[in-house]
Amino acid sequence: MIEGLIKFSLRNRFIVLLLAAGLFGWGVYSVKTSKIDAIPDLSENQVIVFTEWMGRSPQLIEDQITYPLVTNLQGLPQVKYVRGTSMFGMSFVYIIFNDATDVYWARERVLERLNYAARLLPGGVTPTLGPDGTGVGHILWYTLNAPGIDLGEQRAIQDWYIKFGLQNVPGVAEIASFGGFQKQYQVTLDPNKLTYYGLSVPQVIGAVRANNNEAGGRKFEMSGIGYIIKTTGYLQSVEQIQNIPLKTVNSVPVRVADVATVQMTGETRLGIFDLNGTGEAVGGIVVMRYGENADAVITNVKKKMIEVAKGLPDGVSFNIVYDRSGLIQESVNSITHTLIEEMIVVSLVVFLFLLHWRSAISIIIQIPITIATSFILLNAFDISSNIMSLTGIALAIGVIVDNGIIMAENAYRNLAIRQAELTAERDRQVSVKQPKNGAVPHTTGTGSAGITTGVPKPKPTPQTHD
Repeated sequence: MIEGLIKFSLRNRFIVLLLAAGLFGWGVYSVKTSKIDAIPDLSENQVIVFTEWMGRSPQLIEDQITYPLVTNLQGLPQVKYVRGTSMFGMSFVYIIFNDATDVYWARERVLERLNYAARLLPGGVTPTLGPDGTGVGHILWYTLNAPGIDLGEQRAIQDWYIKFGLQNVPGVAEIASFGGFQKQYQVTLDPNKLTYYGLSVPQVIGAVRANNNEAGGRKFEMSGIGYIIKTTGYLQSVEQIQNIPLKTVNSVPVRVADVATVQMTGETRLGIFDLNGTGEAVGGIVVMRYGENADAVITNVKKKMIEVAKGLPDGVSFNIVYDRSGLIQESVNSITHTLIEEMIVVSLVVFLFLLHWRSAISIIIQIPITIATSFILLNAFDISSNIMSLTGIALAIGVIVDNGIIMAENAYRNLAIRQAELTAERDRQVSVKQPKNGAVPHTTGTGSAGITTGVPKPKPTPQTHD
């Protein structure tokens, strides 16, 4: 097979050159479209199920949420194992699939099973899927420079404006907010006053919920104009919550302010985010979607930040605290310089050792063609251009050149052997045409210097006359 391939290549050199040029052009296109990242993604193929049940102990979370979910998710197809973790008020279940399993197919199977498992959970508890990212998906961290604005307002800007703007960037799976305070209305009940008025906690909760809604009426027309009737009942201030009636005692309404203290404050936090020891900060984490191009996603996020910054309050700006694009560029530039240096050194070594420019050029041409072709395979197998893959290509240059040199030397050796065989065959044929004793017949004659030589005189050719 190899011999036939060599014969075909020698007899069809133009076709071979066209194929090589085509592979090189395809490889150059693959280099430009290759996914670029600093480190390879070696994380497991997993789907995360997150369930929140605030105020419950880890043991209760384990018994009521984590255990039912783990036992029902173990029977999914192509699942290797299922892990569960219970924390205060939160449950995390990690479903690890086989490496060859498509991540979005896996998420669909988990959603199907959650529809059945949700009925086994306590009322009001809804499990949700985590973002379709990986363990190395945190590609960019940022904080807000907002002097003069309290942490609650900064968190509101992050959650209700910035987060929604950056989530529209292609390739972004999630914008995870951190720091600051999440504003909420808190109603602190006085148990003594509840007992005095004969009220219970569920009654207060029900009254607040019933007064925080909006009801619709119907449409009617008058004088050719249509009117829509509705009631707006959303709570918008502390005073409105304080004035919600709970019951009537002797024609006097008992309000929330009579049995509780209402205030605007932040949600209870389990930690804080400090920036370089200068104090608390508010920001977000950009999580990249599975299988995306990290360098392209970071570039698009930065462009979107410029657009989002136009709508921020005066004095508020972005402060990027972690950006993987710098590491990506440094890694790619380092490997690129190494590749160029290796190609130059290898070219000089080939010229010095072979001392034949045509053979050296035929070997050196293999280097760019082979490197460009390797990127075709990287894209075909969905492998990003990172430190590991590019280092492997750099190490393979020696093997590429070594193979070329060996093939060239082997070709020269075979040609030399064949040339020696042809020379010996020609000499043998010449010796066969000579007399057996090896003597050449001589006749006497006179040379130009009067010396007798052994060259016979030619015999006269007989002539006839008509």
